Amino acid sequence: MTAQQRLTEPSYGSDEAGLICGYLFNASGSQSVSVVDSAQAATWLVASPERHDQKSGTYMWLHFNLSHARAEAWLTQHAGLSDTFFEALHVGLYSTRIERSDDALIAVINDVHFDFSFEPSDISTLWINVGPYLVITARATPLRSVDALRASVKAGEAPRSSTELLEHLLRAQADVLVNIVRGVTTRIDDIEDALLAGRLDHKRARLGLLRRLLVRLQRLLAPEPAALFRLLQRPPSWMAEPDVQELRGSTEEFSLVLRDMQTLQERIKLLQEEIAANINEDNNRSLFVLTVVTVLALPINILAGLFGMNVGGVPLAQDPKGFWIVVAIIVSFTVVAAWVAFRKKR
Repeated sequence: MTAQQRLTEPSYGSDEAGLICGYLFNASGSQSVSVVDSAQAATWLVASPERHDQKSGTYMWLHFNLSHARAEAWLTQHAGLSDTFFEALHVGLYSTRIERSDDALIAVINDVHFDFSFEPSDISTLWINVGPYLVITARATPLRSVDALRASVKAGEAPRSSTELLEHLLRAQADVLVNIVRGVTTRIDDIEDALLAGRLDHKRARLGLLRRLLVRLQRLLAPEPAALFRLLQRPPSWMAEPDVQELRGSTEEFSLVLRDMQTLQERIKLLQEEIAANINEDNNRSLFVLTVVTVLALPINILAGLFGMNVGGVPLAQDPKGFWIVVAIIVSFTVVAAWVAFRKKR
């Protein structure tokens, strides 16, 4: 059985330990990547002597579903992870960060759901523990970037080290963000075209939704600069210099995407201000029309109230031309009121 055949056998479901997928990368062997289950992974973590050899190039990637009841228990029993990783799972701080814990890297990154539909709620967290011979990723809902990495591994791509696998994951997340930015840009272009054509149709609410999405993405996805600076200045001893440079390059890609997102936020803000100005102009125009109608109807209402009183001494009551005199008075006052109103408008 070939390596490619073995990589295409498992489905995307998790096993009895909550393991979604597991791969053993062996740079020194003829078969570079092999699929492992939770039992094989536990055996390798306990009994594999070559994982203690820094020159072997062998490491394992295990991806877990945290919604599975036994996933965290398996990690606690077999993976030998630090308490910092489990604290990150439960502390509730979801901002993107990569920091060093003893001789391992703890990364918390945010990604979009696999069925992302431009909703702020479609963003979840991926927790990562990176060591020289073991990479653990864990999530609660399916995410696009880790699925893209899994698909590339199934296609035969084998990162040479655990750090390069982390760098591939960060680049996959950056690609997902680029696609989101392109999708938001397309939606903004459509709204802008509708605005220029005079068809508002509640576009302001849609812009507000997109702006909230970008703000949350930027808040969650922007890496913490202090932790990242400390990591790149003092990387673990097992991390090679090329891996450090590639990790630095992936973070720079994040910065470019985040700048594009900031530009989109400013563009959305300008469109919202333009829509608000148009709405204010329409409201002012409507209020002016209502004011003019009220002013023009004021003379006839006043005279109708005066002449409608059932008391004696009503003027022109016995005059045969009294009606036309009253009409002339009303028309005169109406013309004067209209002249005053339109003069103020000009």
